[in-house]
Amino acid sequence: MELSANAQALAYLVSAILFILALKGLTHPATARRGNHYGMAGMLIAIAATLLGGEVQSYGFIVAGIAIGGLIGALLAARVRMTAMPQLVAALHSFVGLAAVLVAIGTFLNRRDAGTLNPVLMGELSAGIIIGAITFTGSVIAFGKLQGLISGAPVRFRGQHPLNALIALSTVALGVHFALTGSALSLGLMSTLALLLGVTLIIPIGGADMPVIISMLNSYSGWAAAATGFTLHNNLLIIVGALVGFSGAILSMIMCRAMNRSIFNVVFGGFGSEASPEASAMSAAAEKGVKAASVEDVVFWMEDADKVIIVPGYGMAVAQAQHALKELMDLLEERGVKVLFAIHPVAGRMPGHMNVLLAEADIPYDHVLEMDEVNPEFPTADVALVVGANDVTNPAARSDPSSPIYGMPILEVGKARQVYVIKRSMRPGYAGVENLLYYQDNCSLVFGDAKEVCEGLVNALKGSGH
Repeated sequence: MELSANAQALAYLVSAILFILALKGLTHPATARRGNHYGMAGMLIAIAATLLGGEVQSYGFIVAGIAIGGLIGALLAARVRMTAMPQLVAALHSFVGLAAVLVAIGTFLNRRDAGTLNPVLMGELSAGIIIGAITFTGSVIAFGKLQGLISGAPVRFRGQHPLNALIALSTVALGVHFALTGSALSLGLMSTLALLLGVTLIIPIGGADMPVIISMLNSYSGWAAAATGFTLHNNLLIIVGALVGFSGAILSMIMCRAMNRSIFNVVFGGFGSEASPEASAMSAAAEKGVKAASVEDVVFWMEDADKVIIVPGYGMAVAQAQHALKELMDLLEERGVKVLFAIHPVAGRMPGHMNVLLAEADIPYDHVLEMDEVNPEFPTADVALVVGANDVTNPAARSDPSSPIYGMPILEVGKARQVYVIKRSMRPGYAGVENLLYYQDNCSLVFGDAKEVCEGLVNALKGSGH
């Protein structure tokens, strides 16, 4: 059975509509599952329409590729931990970039042998190779930083920005030369420089900006896919690539606004991993020391509270404490306590990280509030319980102009009557900046694994007899 060109175009149109509905559904946790279903249906229709089109001459390698890739994907999806999801996403972005490069090079070799090259096609190939190569190596570096294979600290050196500018201009110049002449030497040099540029753009970016970088790489992978669509004359690939490219860019800008940072500063500037030695406010606070608390102390405050706000962070993800928090929420609500969850836009290691974990534990969506919604609630909260969040609660972002995170909007947990922070140690967060919250008079730290501490809170509440 072979689809006509009109039937294939209609199938692609249906797929495109489903992909748009998928993006719409993914904008809110309540509709995210439905959005995923739309996306899967759209992809199934797109693949079927492509395989049944007249362009396919042989199915052997295609079936083998689908079988092998599907098996690897299924195994990864079944085994990957939620804490490793950001690096998995980065790895998937790298595959898209590499595919764009390989498709462009393969198309060039085939068309050259057939004598059907033209400047327009060569320009498309140049764009696909440059964007794809930057996406590939940039995503590999992001994966290494997130996985801990390389340091998450920014790597900076003298003349870094001029070097990046020189590499970028040289890459574009070689791309133009390749498009006009079809030179294999220009192709090789352009590809090499683009791969290098992906590395030099990402290494100066530190941990605090990694959620934005994941989003940006998602955007790059979309543009790489769109460029591949032009190369293959596949309208659906162009549409999908543009959707991913624009949505990733928009999300990146939204996240940068949430951090009070310029998107150009994130992409080209990097982010400090150490606090400034001139941070006198931090030094003064550190001299006061911190107060340690026990599970019993937390339960004592929670039992008599009217409102408790829980702030999840990466530490919750590492410990997989979300289910214990759900049980804690249920016990508190049985006692008439109002429980809310506060989500910062860049909490965790990727956009929506905390929302996904809380949804996994069946925590109701109306209990989960974004930063702008929940900040007015903190002054009326009796207890704020911070579970593994760090940088997004740091008052230094407001009070210490010398801090690298100064100006970033934060969750104002310090305004609650009493603050408890569950933390393994006094090590700073991913940004490498010490948290001034820990030295406030109304803040105490509960040291230990987040899951074990939360389970301890649950058991203590059950045994309290109230």
